[in-house]
Amino acid sequence: MRIIKETNIDFMRGTFIAGLLSAGLILVGFISMITNNGPKLSIDFKGGTMVAVNFTEPVDINKIRNSMSDISIDGQKFDFSKEEIKHFGDESNVAIRLASLKDEPPQFPQKVADIIASVYPELVPEERNDFILSIEKVGPKVGAELSGDAVLAIFSALALILIYISIRFEFKYAVGAIAALTHDVAITLGIFSILGYEISLAVIAAFLTIVGYSLNDTIVIFDRVRENVKGLKSISFRSVINQSINESLSRTIVTSVTTFLVVLILFLVGGEVIHSFAFAMIVGVIVGTYSSIFVASPVVIKMSKEN
Repeated sequence: MRIIKETNIDFMRGTFIAGLLSAGLILVGFISMITNNGPKLSIDFKGGTMVAVNFTEPVDINKIRNSMSDISIDGQKFDFSKEEIKHFGDESNVAIRLASLKDEPPQFPQKVADIIASVYPELVPEERNDFILSIEKVGPKVGAELSGDAVLAIFSALALILIYISIRFEFKYAVGAIAALTHDVAITLGIFSILGYEISLAVIAAFLTIVGYSLNDTIVIFDRVRENVKGLKSISFRSVINQSINESLSRTIVTSVTTFLVVLILFLVGGEVIHSFAFAMIVGVIVGTYSSIFVASPVVIKMSKEN
């Protein structure tokens, strides 16, 4: 189905402005990560404990935070008031994330949950299982291993993509695709840093999904370029790229809009667990569609001797 027919837009004319926009976004994200000492990592990578509880009615998060400033667990004094304590889902649900401790008391997560319950004892459900929604615990060594594996997974994917496209097309197309994918991940990572969103295993999965989505869109355009290069030898390579993008525009818009609507619904009603994944996908769909046109294609033109 072609929603848009017979377009003749000079996309390559806007590559300079697009380049400034991309450079600006990447720079702001990079500065944010430097300021924040890197991206904000979840306990999946740093190690620690996350306790999520459910009260029967909305509670004041500030009162809970203040109550965690001077607590005693098995004779040890702790100040958790500066840890991440927030609502999720609605204001009756509270989650607290704690960094790994060297000498952690036995049954530490359950005791933290008991202290939170003592702030609003009248709002605690009768069944304890209804109060403690989840407890997640990751050791620092496991977190470090997961962090290394996540980085390795992303770089391995990029390397294999470089080899695959070099074989299927030409090396210049592979460089263009890798430039677009690196651009997508860098901008998404920067936006997460600016907004203070955590990088978890689910977000890494979103990054790899973004890589696959953006690559698919890029290959569709490159496939059309390869066909047009053979049949349109009388025009410049830049014009071939423009025509190929115009011919693929309807397909690109249909795919991007339908994918965007799905991940937007996940973001709005999918719940806290999938919230970060859906947000990363929303950014990735937008940036991935943009980069296929304004990053991958200009790079191929620059590397071509026929531009």
